[in-house]
This record gives sequence, C-alpha cells and structure tokens, in this order.
Amino acid sequence: MNRNEVEELNKIFTAMAFIGVPLVLIGSYLKWSDIWIFVLCCISIIALAAFIGRATESLAIVSGPRIGGLLNATFGNAVELIISIFTLKAGLIGIVLASLTGSVLGNLLLVLGLSFFAGGLKHKRQNFSIYDARFNSALLIFAVVVAFVIPEVFSVTMDTQTGLNLSIGISIILILIYLAGLLFKLFTHRGVYSSENHETEEVPEWTKKKAMIVLLLSTVAVAFVSEKLVHTFGTLGEKFGWTELFIGVIIVAIVGNAAEHSSAITLAMKNKMDISVEIAIGSTLQIAMFVAPVLVLISLMMPQAMPLIFTWPELIAMITATLLVVNICHDGESNWFEGLILFAAYLIMGIGFYLL
Repeated sequence: MNRNEVEELNKIFTAMAFIGVPLVLIGSYLKWSDIWIFVLCCISIIALAAFIGRATESLAIVSGPRIGGLLNATFGNAVELIISIFTLKAGLIGIVLASLTGSVLGNLLLVLGLSFFAGGLKHKRQNFSIYDARFNSALLIFAVVVAFVIPEVFSVTMDTQTGLNLSIGISIILILIYLAGLLFKLFTHRGVYSSENHETEEVPEWTKKKAMIVLLLSTVAVAFVSEKLVHTFGTLGEKFGWTELFIGVIIVAIVGNAAEHSSAITLAMKNKMDISVEIAIGSTLQIAMFVAPVLVLISLMMPQAMPLIFTWPELIAMITATLLVVNICHDGESNWFEGLILFAAYLIMGIGFYLL
C-alpha cells in the first residue's frame, strides 16, 4: 500500500474506534442483542489493535527490530491477556485454553503465513536473521512440544489437585525461562548475533511519548470492551452452534491478536522481515511461555483454577504448526509459496476445529 492508502485506512480504523467503543457502552446499557454487542466489540477491538500496531511500529523504528517486535507482541498480547482474565472470571476455562491454542496457531500459521505471502508477492526473496530463527525455533519446541505435552501425559495418572500442582510448577519454570531468554537476547548477547539486514532510515509516525500514551489509552479501552465481549459467548454458542473450542481457537484468538496480524503483514510488505518474524514468533513464545503460565497462576485467585492441560486435538495442532514453522524458517529466507503453505495449514486446522 502507498502512503495515501495507509492514511485512508488509518482514518477508517480511527472512525471505527471512536464510534465502536461508545456504541458498546450504549448497547450494554440499553440491553441490545448479544449478537450486535459481539459485532461491535470485535470491530472496536480490531480498530484499537490498529492503534496499538501504529504506536508499537513507531517505537520499533526508534528501538530496533528486536525491542520493537517485543513491544508489539507484548501490547498485542495484552489484548489476549485481558480477554482471557475476564473469561476466566466467568468460569469459561475451556475457552481460555482454546484461545491460547488459537493464538499459537494464529501467530505461527495465519500471521506468519500471510506475512510471508504478502511480502513475497512484492519481494520475490526476503531475508530475516537466521540466528534469531534458530534461537526462536529451540524455544518453540521447548514451550510447545515439551512444556505443553508433559502436563497432559503425566496428568493421566494424577488426581485433579496433583495435576494442578504440576501445572503450577511448569508455569513458574516457563516464566523464568522466558525472562532468561529476554535477558539473553536483549542484554547479555545483544548484538552478538546481528542480522545481515540493514534497514533504511525511517521517521516514526508518532513521537515516543505520544506512542506510549496511545498504547496506554488503547489498552484501557480494550479492557472495557473485552469484558462486554466475554458476556456474548454463551449466546454465540447457542445461536450458531459453535463449541467453546471453536470460539476460543478461531474467534477469540483472531480478535485478540488483531494487533500482531495487521502490524506483521504491513511490515512484511515493507520488507522489514526481521520485525515481522519477531512479532509473529515472538508473540507465540510470549503466549506459550508467559501469558499461559500467568493465567494459570491468576486462576488460583478465581473460583475455578485452570490447569495447563490442553486436549489432544489442541496439542497435536500446536505441535504440527511448530514443527512446520521450524522447518520453513531454518534458512532465514521466505517467499510467497511458503506463506501459502502456512496459511493452508491454518485453514485445514480451522475446518477441523469447526467440525470437531
């Protein structure tokens, strides 16, 4: 997209946010249909996610690809975390676990796939840091294949409380390893494995102060809208015959991660693949190694605690997505066909969860 098209799109998202959020407030007060509230909430969250994406892109230009990608993933996942906390409060543990699964699948297959595809249509061959790709691949296998599978395997012979204790222990380890990984990438080994890509100079859209203010206000607005969104899930399931698994894996995950979706794809089209890949894979790692464990610990203060135990369809889907991404990203290069493969895998899994 050229500059004029981007400006027009930003105007549309701005209008959606400033109209959508007040309508959610009015609709909730006047007891509008849950279906309309759901639509308004989704529109509002996606529009607010666009603000989050623009703010974090401005910060990324100032801070560099790694910190910029981390900021984008963090504030993008703040939406997911907020929605999940309200969902936990409502006792919908199945939807929370399914939304975590959906976030992993969405970031690895949908976001990364569309980024490779959109960027590849404009640039035949795109490169990103092979060192970051290898580092992230190891963490992905650890977080998804090891940390998510172990609770399911061992919990078979455990009672409920023992299984919960296992989840708590694994959650604490995951959080510590995630923080250690940030220490490794951003401090002790920062610059040791530098990317071969040299980004051109670019002026950020907003100043650092303005970007931080927009991030704060957008996150607060998302928190308000998310609470209203959660109350519509029951009606959605009854009206359309959707299961909690489908709502969590597809609907909540796509809406909750709208910030990463838009930012990663836009940056890929600008040939900024280091940031785009860091957003998609970094967000996945943050979901698996920080958001999910934090939700387990937060659930201990809720009426019903949430163990870190996924269903086998969820586990197999996440493992398959992880191995596919690790294999495609190992060479530090991407093209539109690899993006199409990832997107096709997402569609296949989406059909499976819909019919399950």
